[in-house]
Amino acid sequence: MPGLYLSRLALSHFRSHRRAEIMADGRPVAIFGPNGAGKTNLLEAVSLFSPGRGMRRAAAHEMTRRPEALGWKVTGVLQSLGHAHEVEMRCEAGGTRELRLDGKAAPQLALGRLARVLWLTPAMDRLWTEGAEGRRRFLDRIALSFFPEHGEAALAYEKAMRERNRLLKDDVRDPAWFGALEAQMAENGAAIAAGRRAALDRVAAAQAAAETAFPAAALEVAYPEEMPEAADALAAALEAGRVRDRAAGRTLTGPHRADLAATYAAKGMPAEACSTGEQKALLISLVLANARALAEELGAAPILLLDEVAAHLDATRRAALYDEVCALGAQAWMTGTGAELFEALGDRAQRLEVTEEAGESRLHPL
Repeated sequence: MPGLYLSRLALSHFRSHRRAEIMADGRPVAIFGPNGAGKTNLLEAVSLFSPGRGMRRAAAHEMTRRPEALGWKVTGVLQSLGHAHEVEMRCEAGGTRELRLDGKAAPQLALGRLARVLWLTPAMDRLWTEGAEGRRRFLDRIALSFFPEHGEAALAYEKAMRERNRLLKDDVRDPAWFGALEAQMAENGAAIAAGRRAALDRVAAAQAAAETAFPAAALEVAYPEEMPEAADALAAALEAGRVRDRAAGRTLTGPHRADLAATYAAKGMPAEACSTGEQKALLISLVLANARALAEELGAAPILLLDEVAAHLDATRRAALYDEVCALGAQAWMTGTGAELFEALGDRAQRLEVTEEAGESRLHPL
C-alpha cells in the first residue's frame, strides 16, 4: 500500500531484545504485555528512523543489550511514498551510531527527508508543568517534521553559540571573532524562529479544520524578553548584548530561550493550570493535528509512536483515538499492558504480544 510505514523491523542486541523481527503491512501495530517486557524498546527502535537521539534521547551506547554490551543493530524496510528504502543503524561497542541508507553511509539528517515519526510518551505528560527545555524540544520536533532543514539550522546555531559562549567565559574581546559567530547565529536563528512559527500555523490550521474528540490548543512561541526574529535585528541584538552576556557567561538572547505556551482554547485556560487528564488530551490533540497537517502536505500520514497512551483514556476517548489514527491511515505503534485496551481497533490493527523470559524479550505475533 502507498504511504509512509515500516514493512520490516529487525533488532539485534538492542535494549532487552537479543533478536527480534516484525513484518508489518501499514496498519497500526498494537503491542501489549506486562511492564518491563520490552514494549517501549520496540517503539524506541522505530523512533530512530527519524533524525536525532530517539524518543528517550539516549546516547547510542546506552541502547546496547546488557550484560553483553556488544553493540547493537536496528534494520528496517521503510516504505516512503511508493519507494522502499533499506535502513541500517548500528553502534559497535563503545562507538557512535552509524547509518546506512540503501547500502550507503549517510548522515542522520537524511532520514528526515524520507520519514516523519511523531511520538507521545508517558514522560511527556509533565510537558506543561516542567521547564521550558522540554517544551522547546517538543516545538522543534514539530518544526522538524515539516522542515527537515530545521535540524541543520539548529545544529549550526548551537555550534556557533557554544563558540560565542566560550569567548564570553574566556573574556575574549575580539569584535571580528564575535561578529562572525553572531552572523552565523543570526542567520540560523532567524531560520529556526521562522520554521517554528510556520509549523505552529500548520498545526493550528489542522486543529481548526478537524472534528475531533480531543480539545484544541492555542499555541504561541514565548520568550523571557523581547527577541528579534529577523536576521539583521538578531545580529544587532547579539552585538548590543555582549557586555551583559559576558557578565552572565552565556548568550541571553536568541531562539534557544524560546518557550511554547499552550492554552486550552475552549476554556481559555493555560495548559499548566489544566487537570492531568486535560493536559494529556491536549498533547494527543497536538500530535494528531501535527499528523493531519503532515498528511495533507506530504500525501501520507507520519509514523506515530503512542507509548501507553490507551491506559490513560476512558473507553470512549480510546475508541475516538483509534478512529482518528485509522482515518489518517497512519501506522501507529501503540503499547499497553493488556490486549483488552485495543479491542476497539478490531481487525484494523496488527497485534503483537511481548513477554520477558530470563531477561530477554520475546515477541508473539497474533
